[in-house]
Amino acid sequence: QVQLVESGGGLVQPGGSLRLSCAASGSIFSIYAMGWYRQAPGKQRELVAVITLGGSTNYADSVKARFTISRDNVKNTVYLQMNSLKPEDTAVYYCNFGINGMPYWGKGTLVTVSS
Repeated sequence: QVQLVESGGGLVQPGGSLRLSCAASGSIFSIYAMGWYRQAPGKQRELVAVITLGGSTNYADSVKARFTISRDNVKNTVYLQMNSLKPEDTAVYYCNFGINGMPYWGKGTLVTVSS
C-alpha cells in the first residue's frame, strides 16, 4: 500500500512564501513523475507544476517565475516552493505521484493567501 502525506500549507499574507512537501511511503518500486495540483473553491482542479524522474519541469503559466518544484528521489519527496503569493493562489493543493505505474493522490493541504 502506498501513502502520500502533504505538509506545509497555511495562512500567508500576499507577497509571502510557503514551502509544501509531499512524501510517499509504502511498497514503492518506481516513481516517475511527481506533481502538484490545486483546486480553488468553485473551480476545477488544475495542474500547478510537475517534475519527471530526470528532473524536467513544467509549470502552469500563472505560477511561472514564482513557484519552484523539486524532488528528493532518496526520500521519495517532492517540494513546492511558493514565492510572491497572491490571493488567487488560495486553494487546496494536492500532490500526485506516478508510482509503480499507477497514479496516487495526497489528501490535500490548504493554502490561504490573505491579509
